[in-house]
Amino acid sequence: MIKAAGKFLFLALLAIFLAAPLVVVAGVSFNGTQRMNFPPQNVSLVWYRAFFSDPAWMSAFSLSLIVAALASLAAGSIALPVAYAIWKHRSRMALFLEFVARISFLLPSIVLSIVFLVFWSWLGHVGRIEDTILSHAVVFVTLPLATIGLGFRSVDWALVEAARTMGAREGDVLRTVVRPIVMPYVISGLVFVFILSLNEYIIAYMVAGFEVETLPIKVFNNLRMGFQPTMCVGAVLFMALGVFAFSAVALIGDLPKLLGGNRAQ
Repeated sequence: MIKAAGKFLFLALLAIFLAAPLVVVAGVSFNGTQRMNFPPQNVSLVWYRAFFSDPAWMSAFSLSLIVAALASLAAGSIALPVAYAIWKHRSRMALFLEFVARISFLLPSIVLSIVFLVFWSWLGHVGRIEDTILSHAVVFVTLPLATIGLGFRSVDWALVEAARTMGAREGDVLRTVVRPIVMPYVISGLVFVFILSLNEYIIAYMVAGFEVETLPIKVFNNLRMGFQPTMCVGAVLFMALGVFAFSAVALIGDLPKLLGGNRAQ
């Protein structure tokens, strides 16, 4: 009983510690004045109206969504064939690419940002939105590689052999047996890339920050002029997108399993 109570207390304190900054940021966004007050004073939606009516903030928000969506699709397009080659053929080249992807994900962001800055400058292709999209896709591709690889490993080979025995061709096996099992893992990998790309600042700023101002870049740029509650509005929108995205993942599959964990029996 004491052990269970201690475990519950620890988890409750951990949840409060993690949620407190989010609650404070959300509360500050409802202040009626341009002050960093919490609890909020003169509760109002004035800063939400200011955010959605300001072309600069909306442009930054829209660019963030575009970059994140396209980066997730690009990363998935890279990860899916690599994970399939590893699962189906144990391809050495695919294994090497997976290793390189893991190494790039572990490197500090500032190192990666300099690498991409030098690379795009060498190509003479600087300050373009596609630079940020492809850079994010390469850095975060290890996430869909991990989830899609987990999905392929969860495919029961007995089902594959049974389908072949019944006369199914390779394309039919992929479409009717493998795809339904792997698809939730593909979607979860895309969601992870989307959320990380949405919030990434250093690489986006170094690669194309002067020309492609995503929402995180705009927030940091505006900090030079002092605090503005519209920054908190952007943070709340990002939090809402994250909750929505992971809720969607939970609806299409077993979220703990999609994250690589084992559900307690």
